[in-house]
Amino acid sequence: MDTTTPTAALPVASASEPTVGLALGAGGARGFAHIVVLEVFDELGIRPNLIAGSSMGALIGSAYAAGMSGREIRDYTLELADNRSLVLNRFWGLRPSTIRDALGGFRLGQFNLPPLLRAFLPPLLPKEFLGLQIPLKVIATDYYGQRELLCESGDLFEALAASAAIPALFAPVVIHGRLMIDGGIFNPVPYDHLVGHSDILVAVDVIGAPEGDGSLVPSRMDSLFGASQLMMQSHVALKMKLCRPDIYIKPEVNTFRVLDFFKARQVLEVCEALKEPLKRDLSARVEDFLRH
Repeated sequence: MDTTTPTAALPVASASEPTVGLALGAGGARGFAHIVVLEVFDELGIRPNLIAGSSMGALIGSAYAAGMSGREIRDYTLELADNRSLVLNRFWGLRPSTIRDALGGFRLGQFNLPPLLRAFLPPLLPKEFLGLQIPLKVIATDYYGQRELLCESGDLFEALAASAAIPALFAPVVIHGRLMIDGGIFNPVPYDHLVGHSDILVAVDVIGAPEGDGSLVPSRMDSLFGASQLMMQSHVALKMKLCRPDIYIKPEVNTFRVLDFFKARQVLEVCEALKEPLKRDLSARVEDFLRH
């Protein structure tokens, strides 16, 4: 597919134009691919009427919903990813007074996520959902309730922390007395929450998959994340049989690991290739809607 032909920008949607819902999926550092998709929306002059996000998708989506452009999110991300000393300084500023605080009162390796998010997410983010410019639905997983929790009001940072609480890395987040973990566990690409709310549904899948020829036995951590990827893919495969979004994007991010946060620039470079095809596809969907 030719990815070099520029696409004319569409005007900002008016009342007569279709609403576009955007679902941003879970995937850790692979979720930096979402930024490229947001830049396409900006370049086409399309503003989503609703965003749904799980885990990393919720974090990136919250910045966009708060009023940042895709380019601004890119710049903010690279400022951190390209500056390890800055990141370490912020971590040092969060140093706990006791080992128990460091572990969040939970098990070894499961660190408290809320203070990390407050230290590293853009300062533009409001404390409450009410302060967002675009409605946002954040997905978390109720560990003991064995179901998803949809957060769309109240404390924004609490919801984001719950949605991004990757098991074995971060402590669960308590919401309404319930233990919440990573939203990607139950709903890794939450486009189903856009159905009935938007005319055109766009979903971005950054789950990824284990890669190899079978000759290398993965580490325990890689095995854990790889098994999670397979589980998430099975969820999406079943959901796709029941309901499909109008545009489903799967960036080529398999080579990146969940925790490759310092490789944001590489992720963005790899995903540049999806821009022009997405512009053409999204423009065609809008034009088709207007014709009918």
